This record gives sequence, C-alpha cells and structure tokens, in this order.
Amino acid sequence: MISMDRRRALRTATGATVAATLTAGCAGAGPAEPAGPRDAGPPDAGVIGGDRGERVGEAGGDGGARASGGSPSPSPHPAPSPRRHPRHPDQITHGPRDRDRVALTFHGAGDPATARALLAEAERAGARVTVLAVGAWLDDHPELARRILDGGHDLGNHTQNHLTITEMTEADARAEITECATRLRRLTGSIGTWFRPSRTQYAPPSLVRLARLAGYPHVLSYDLDSLDATSPGATAVISTVTGRIQRGSVVSLHFGYADTVAALPAVLDDLHRRRLRAVTTTELLS
Repeated sequence: MISMDRRRALRTATGATVAATLTAGCAGAGPAEPAGPRDAGPPDAGVIGGDRGERVGEAGGDGGARASGGSPSPSPHPAPSPRRHPRHPDQITHGPRDRDRVALTFHGAGDPATARALLAEAERAGARVTVLAVGAWLDDHPELARRILDGGHDLGNHTQNHLTITEMTEADARAEITECATRLRRLTGSIGTWFRPSRTQYAPPSLVRLARLAGYPHVLSYDLDSLDATSPGATAVISTVTGRIQRGSVVSLHFGYADTVAALPAVLDDLHRRRLRAVTTTELLS
C-alpha cells in the first residue's frame, strides 16, 4: 500500500507535470474562457425565494434554436435531471455550514486536455466535482459530457456561448439557456442538474425566472472565487482557495487553465487534512 505522503507526492508531481505540458502546448494561445465582470455584491432580496410551485422539467422548445451539427446519440442511461432542494433558496451560493462537505465547481470550456487532467486528478483523490458546461464547448467536444458523468460528477448548463447574459434582451438570454440545455439533453438525455449564468456571479430576479422556465429550479452561484481565470499562478490559486474555504463552500474554478491543474493536488490535500469532502453540488445540498 502506498503511504499517504507518497500518494500526495505522486499526485503533486502528476499535477505539475500535466500543468507544464499544457503550458508548453498552449503558449501564446491566451485563456480559453476569459474572466467575466463580477457583480459588486449579492442580489436583491427578491432573488432569494420566489415562486416554489414551478414544475421541474426539460427546456422549453420556444426559447432556443435546434442543436447544430447532426444528432449525437444520447446515453442509454439518461443523466440526472434538475430537482428542487426545498430547504435552499432559488439562488444558491453555498451549502450547509454544519457538514464537512464542499463543492468544487468548474466552468466547462477551454482545452479538453485540462478538463481530462482535472477530472482524473479529482478522481484519484476520491473527489467529485460539478461541471457547468458551455454549449459551444460541448459542440466541439461532445464526448466530454459522458466523460464527466461517467466519473460520478455533476454536469450542468453554463449558457450556449458564455456571453454577458445580464446585458442581453430577455429573449436572447432565454435562448442562451435553452440552447445549452438542448445540447445537454441531446448528449445525455437530461438538461443537466444545474444552471449557472455566464459572466456574472449573481443572477438578477429576471434571470432566475428564465432559468426556472427552462427547467432549472435553482441558479448556482458560489461563495468562493478562486480567481484562477486571471492566471495568477498556481501558488496564488492554492492560497486563495485554502485560505477562504469553509464548510459548505461552493468554489468557482475553470477548465482551460494550467494554473488550475497545477493547483488542484495541493487543494485536495488541504481538504483531506481538514477532513473536508469534495462532493457534487447535488450531494452538498442533499
């Protein structure tokens, strides 16, 4: 049996090697998913609560365009669909503070090699994560939808094109949500378990309503931004996450960045030391 110290060393070395490879391969390419503007603070109280009588269903057909590029076969085992968590608000920023669980959530876009490396590292550590996928990214890499689900992770909707959704008309914003939902449903049999808006931490009440109409009873925000999308270096990502994480935290991270790959082994080691379990958002709230 490999000792804990040896296991940590192997994981750290693996993360560093993968990060170095990705950095060399992507030199000069620039970030795959630029960091969007952040809201100055939490939403108005009206965002939290809302009508809890909405039925959770599939994305409506009147809000989005058909998926392009053929008709990939859905999984023989449909993925989980969204469900309401009655004890939690319509817009979720964190889970219960009295349990030793956290959720690492990733914006799904960028170089698929980083996605595979991050998923593999999480699985080696026994961690499960939540991936909010951009629909255009799934168009280019449809096989990653099943890869995420087969690893035991949550898969959700991060809009079709990752534009600034809060600056769109209502019709365009709804289309961004439902078009990504269509991609997810075609690939997995489900619209995904979660919705996170693009380029904003908090959704205004109108966007919470549009998400509900598309079949998502909750909007998934976060209480800890790793700032990895600013490419601050792996050490800074580690410091930000480990310095601020607490029970119930929902952490925002990104695929597509070598810093994140290099930082993840140390982040997972820190969680292990604190006896915090990295679980899917569904498990965090259940």
